[in-house]
Amino acid sequence: MTRFPPPSTPRLLYTLYRSRTATSPPSPSPSAASSLLIGAFHLRQFSSGNLARAKEDKEPWWKDSMDKLRNIGISAHIDSGKTTLTERVLFYTGKIHEIHEVRGRDGVGAKMDSMDLEREKGITIQSAATYCTWNGYQINIIDTPGHVDFTIEVERALRVLDGAILVLCSVGGVQSQSITVDRQMKRYEVPRIAFINKLDRMGADPWKVLNQARAKLRHHSAAMQVPIGLEEDFKGLIDLVQMKAYYFHGPNGENIVTEEVPADMEEFVTEKRRELIEVVSEVDDKLAEAFLDDEPISPTDLEEAVRRATVARKFIPVFMGSAFKNKGVQPLLNAVLNYLPCPTEVSNYALDQTNDEEKVTLGGTPDGPLVALAFKLEEGRFGQLTYLRIYEGVIRKGDFIFNINTGKRIKVPRLVRMHSNEMEDIQEAHAGQIVAVFGVDCASGDTFTDGLVKYTMTSMSVPEPVMSLAVQPVSKDSGGQFSKALNRFQKEDPTFRVGLDPESGQTIISGMGELHLDIYVERIRREYKVDATVGKPRVNFRETVTQRAEFDYLHKKQSGGQGQYGRVCGYIEPLPADSQTKFEFENIIVGQAIPSNFIPAIEKGFKEAANSGSLIGHPVEHVRIVLTDGASHAVDSSELAFKLAAIYAFRKCYTAARPVILEPVMLVELKVPIEFQGTVAGDLNKRKGIIIGNDQEGDDSVITAQVPLNNMFGYSTSLRSMTQGKGEFTMEYKEHSPVSNDVQAQLVKNYKGTTAAE
Repeated sequence: MTRFPPPSTPRLLYTLYRSRTATSPPSPSPSAASSLLIGAFHLRQFSSGNLARAKEDKEPWWKDSMDKLRNIGISAHIDSGKTTLTERVLFYTGKIHEIHEVRGRDGVGAKMDSMDLEREKGITIQSAATYCTWNGYQINIIDTPGHVDFTIEVERALRVLDGAILVLCSVGGVQSQSITVDRQMKRYEVPRIAFINKLDRMGADPWKVLNQARAKLRHHSAAMQVPIGLEEDFKGLIDLVQMKAYYFHGPNGENIVTEEVPADMEEFVTEKRRELIEVVSEVDDKLAEAFLDDEPISPTDLEEAVRRATVARKFIPVFMGSAFKNKGVQPLLNAVLNYLPCPTEVSNYALDQTNDEEKVTLGGTPDGPLVALAFKLEEGRFGQLTYLRIYEGVIRKGDFIFNINTGKRIKVPRLVRMHSNEMEDIQEAHAGQIVAVFGVDCASGDTFTDGLVKYTMTSMSVPEPVMSLAVQPVSKDSGGQFSKALNRFQKEDPTFRVGLDPESGQTIISGMGELHLDIYVERIRREYKVDATVGKPRVNFRETVTQRAEFDYLHKKQSGGQGQYGRVCGYIEPLPADSQTKFEFENIIVGQAIPSNFIPAIEKGFKEAANSGSLIGHPVEHVRIVLTDGASHAVDSSELAFKLAAIYAFRKCYTAARPVILEPVMLVELKVPIEFQGTVAGDLNKRKGIIIGNDQEGDDSVITAQVPLNNMFGYSTSLRSMTQGKGEFTMEYKEHSPVSNDVQAQLVKNYKGTTAAE
């Protein structure tokens, strides 16, 4: 006779039961059976308690708070209602207690608008991360830069995001800035949801915008909601997942009334829901199976499928509403929780500095070693405020942390969480969170760890600046503020450099292009109230040698008292093309022709001479200097004598090494409508550009070219006029390469003319 265990007995008990009953007679005695049942009861109690404990052990302490955390950015074309939307989000989440409009008559202005330059750029500088809570979830709204400057800062802000909301205007549709912002998000692999705003405006057409997003942005998207009425008749929204109608009542739309779908819209809504399921099932296998088998799809199944597809960046759900009329913002906040990823669902990588910057995927949990990125600096009342995004591990107040970029060990004096403008002191923070620290001296983009690992979140190799401007304050009194501004900007942006011209004594700022430097000059004027005069832009040329040349120079000076005597012999030659170093010095003297204590002075002399080539006075790069022989005097030789001998030796043999001028060449990527392709390509050829690629993307032509930076001045204006304002371009530094003979002759002539005039 087969014996079955009681239904709820655990597997362990069943095994025990079988082993006991296999050897016992068919009908056990009542006492044996009762003792076994009592044992079963105790075992069940023990195992259920253990299972609960095991489950508790299995779920780490941080799981719940990580799942309930979202780091998002709100991006949009200028005037799509991004600030208005952020204002409503802050109001509904209880962060602010009254709504002010961007151009409000009350003169207060929106919470996130604080400075003129910010209003122009469409981004907020007031706070880097506004924190708010919605339905028990914590949402960090991070500023996404308004438009792509060629700086490192854009990359950092996007590295910090886990998800984003792309705001589109229901009248304007997909505009040029929307395309740029979307391209950035694709590049940095940010999952996103779209929000079609301004449904209350005349001419609003969300379905036109949805089709534009599919065509122009190549979005695999579908509507998650259907509006009830448009323009003046816009009353509410129908949720296609739950199949419910939502109406927004109250002075600020805070009372949401849920009703059934209006009868006259049922057919249209059913069709749109089917379209949504079809589009999602194309990228989600689990939903596709249910769809193909004609099984009924529950709201939960559809919600889970949309989340899976959105997090995997295969689908972009589209929501609708009117932020100005307070409709559709709360469902959008629910969508952020339901469809955008939490920090553990996004894979972040770091670069291992001990292993030649090899990419390392971070676990993203508080259990690992600390890895945090300083992504924004702010001058606060109490000194520098540094915003940190923690990628892994835990940071505590009073801990010692290491700045990998500078190698310094720093104590965390004060840890705060930002609430718009206010701050709340906290004792610790874990992976996924965004916090701010006071009193930590660092630059934007520095990585902090607890010393166990040597990871950086961004590459340590900063591109060389390619353009310089001479700037000086108009009034002498504002010199202090002027230098304070330059010091701050250098910390914020590693591609921005400040130096002094040794000949003219002017302050020279260098950066990645015209726009880059213009923005900093404008910020000096606005944020520090310092008017600066700006010189003509200068391109950072370089010089190099093309063949080997010998030198043998004797520096002898006798004028009463101790003289100067030093002789150096050797040769200079170009370094190999793949060499990583720009200057190499080698001493191969056998014996003591020159005492070893003078060798560093000789190297210093050659380095100093290489700072200014004789062609156009720019630094000489990729040169190797070999010292083969020399002579010294027992009394008259000194460090200064040998240093001067090295400088004159370099200048004397430099012409024999056939020097050439190198100019920065930029990799330019243009996106222009096809009808302007011929005009733009012809203009690039005029500018001595080499077109290396031409692809078609929808109605646009994407041209890739290499163009000398010297020929790119004022290009943005001429591109606009050639393409009726529809063309856009980005350029980044590629390399320094030799100029043609006619250009070299012209540059040398200009240089000699200016030096003679001085």
